[in-house]
Amino acid sequence: MREEKKYLTAEYVDRINASPYFIVADYTGLKVSEFEELRNRLLGAGAEIHVVKNTIFKIAATEAGIAKLNGELAGQLAVVTGEDEISVAAKVLKNFNREFEKPKMRFGYLGEDRLDSKSINRLADLPSLDVLRGQLCGLIKEPAARLARVINTPGAMLARVLQAHADKEQG
Repeated sequence: MREEKKYLTAEYVDRINASPYFIVADYTGLKVSEFEELRNRLLGAGAEIHVVKNTIFKIAATEAGIAKLNGELAGQLAVVTGEDEISVAAKVLKNFNREFEKPKMRFGYLGEDRLDSKSINRLADLPSLDVLRGQLCGLIKEPAARLARVINTPGAMLARVLQAHADKEQG
């Protein structure tokens, strides 16, 4: 293998190992300006997209411990990686695809698990981790808030009765 191919392979291996996920997308027919727009949107979501040479990426994936990709790497492919949540990057890809009808998500990996395009689209529909945390906090907090209202109700009712009695005597 030539020196530059070794360098590219090592770079792809590093990207795969540094990211908890990767998504392979077919960008056929995407204009350069559209690809740059997608790249900028993904950067805003904490992810990167890189055009890959299929044969070199196949070797890099094997070296990174990913199952053999065999015939899955065909066409003009780009790989999305990132350090944040896969759902955020998947959402950017899905929304971009809705606008431009490109790129097509082929497959991906989340840790050791292979994801097909339907699974990636389902992940794109999930709320972000921060939203899920907020929802969970709300669910945990709600029973305590209800208990506090129930405990305070008799005292509040007694105070209203006493106030009404005092108003009646004054009036």
